[in-house]
This record gives sequence, C-alpha cells and structure tokens, in this order.
Amino acid sequence: MSDRPDILTGFHFTKATLASFEERCRIVGHMDNPTPTVADIPAGTAATVQAIVSTGSVGISAAMMDALPRLSLFCCYGTGYERCDLDAARKRGIMITHGADANAPDVAELALGILLASTRRLVRADKMIRRGEWKQRIPNRFGAIAGLTGGKVGILGLGAIGLEFAKRVAGFGVEIGYCNRNKRGDVDFPYFPDVMKLATWCDYLIVCLRSDSSNKHIINADVLKALGPRGHVVNISRGWAVDEKALAHALRNNIIEGAALDVYDEEPYTGTELLELDNLVMTPHFGGGTQHAQRRMTDLVCRNLDNHFAGKPVVSPVPELRDMAASSAGRLRL
Repeated sequence: MSDRPDILTGFHFTKATLASFEERCRIVGHMDNPTPTVADIPAGTAATVQAIVSTGSVGISAAMMDALPRLSLFCCYGTGYERCDLDAARKRGIMITHGADANAPDVAELALGILLASTRRLVRADKMIRRGEWKQRIPNRFGAIAGLTGGKVGILGLGAIGLEFAKRVAGFGVEIGYCNRNKRGDVDFPYFPDVMKLATWCDYLIVCLRSDSSNKHIINADVLKALGPRGHVVNISRGWAVDEKALAHALRNNIIEGAALDVYDEEPYTGTELLELDNLVMTPHFGGGTQHAQRRMTDLVCRNLDNHFAGKPVVSPVPELRDMAASSAGRLRL
C-alpha cells in the first residue's frame, strides 16, 4: 500500500493541478457526475479513500460520507461549500475546507467586467456589428445608457470578493453601499440592514455573498422590483441566490434594465428561458478561472492536504467547522 493517502477528485482539474495533488496523494478515481451519489464512487476505492478534492457546488452528502469509512477530509476547490452537508460532517468528524479568499481578486475582476458588459450593452453591440446591422450611427440604439459614473453600487455580501470588487469599482466615481450579516467597522460605506433597503437605494446590485440554504433566492421578484427599471443585477456568488424565473420575468417586462450571471441554479446551464434574453449577459462560471487564481487555489488545497495528513490543523476550514480544526488534526481513519 502507498504511504500517500488515497483521494478521489470530483472536478475537472488542469493537468498542473492534478500533478500538484499527486505529489502528495494517490488519486485513485474521479467522479464525473456534477451531483455524485454513492453509485458514482469508482469501483474498488470506497474502502481506502481518505480525502476528496472537489467543489462546493458538487458537494458531499451524508450518504457519501457513510460509504467511505476512511474519509476524514473534503477539500472544496473554491470559496463555496453550499452542497456540503456540514451537520453530517461534524457528526462523523470529517473536516471540510474551502478556498477562502484565494480567488477573490479574480472573481471581483469578472464581476466588474460583466457589470460593464451589461450596463454598456457590449454583447448586444458586438452582435449587431457581426450581423452586419451597423449601417449608420443611431443615437440611443440600445436605449439611453446611464454609465457607471455617478451611479450607486450596492454590494450584497461584503466579504473578500465584495471588498475586492469595491476597490475596483470605486475608480468609476460611484457611491458604494452594502448589506452584510453584520456592519463592518473597517469601511465607511453606507450600511443597509437588509437586501430590500439596499436594492431600493442602488442602481447596480452586485451579489457577492456566500450562498447557502439561508439565502436561497434572496434576489426574488420583490427585490428586482425594488431595484427598478434602470437597475442591473450581477451574480458571481452562487446560482441559487437568484430566482432565475423571477429574473427572466423582470428582464422580459422591463422591471429591471439588465443583468449579468456567471453562476446558475444548475450547472452547466441547460435551460432555455434565459437564452432568449438580449438584456442578459451570461458567462460559464469562470470568475476564478485565471491562472493566478488557479495557482492560489491549488496551493491552498495542497496546504490543507499536507497539514491534515501530517496531523496538523488545516489552513482554511469552513467557518462552521473552524472549532473542529485543532481537535480533528491527526484523527485519521485507519
């Protein structure tokens, strides 16, 4: 038997990332299903697997934990961990880690990019030229464009990504406000205690929160109505933070002006309702898909693997299991 721990992967990692994992672990299988079940555990691996490296949008269920008797660690490659059963993990003494703020600058960068694409009609303008429709200059062809300067930007979730976004968008001469579970003492932006108040105040609503069951569809029909007919919403957190049916209705009926999504309720996105909307910008969940972000996230996963299997506390436990980090160090399942 190898002296390296056996692990499973549950995400399509790059060759370089897999090579980093293989320096310290033995990859014994891969689960290709985006919503894996016990049936997706590769044959002959259940008895030896000690860790899984995947993503929070794939997650892990109590049943999966029960089927892997030696499992002691689940590493989320990225910030989110919304589909990880934390109660089951705590009960079974399984540590769950995440990417913390490793990809925050890169996700914030994309958020700014798709906000500009939405507000300045960049995708629609590009398609117009490619279709050969630019016959003459027509003022306000896509409606009156406000531009960011002088606008009000509301950030829902002022964590690592929200702060990085705030630093970038501030250069556009905007007012910034935020809604958080708690008011921060390290910023002087106006604080709004709930999303409705934030949406009513702002022109551009940027969803940066960590999505979990407590805030599923927090961006609903009422919030979109409060945002108003010149409003834009951008979601780079997790798909289920936005009610996609309500969003489609709001975009079709000019309840809001535009939107941009990098994340979706189900991924890959296979629906059709959003595809017909030319006032919606869509990108395929690649906010953290830069080389710099990939290196930082890979390094963090490797540090968590190294520490855990050396009997040391992991570097980035999910906040809900932070109290377990020290006590679970070294408690490997033999």
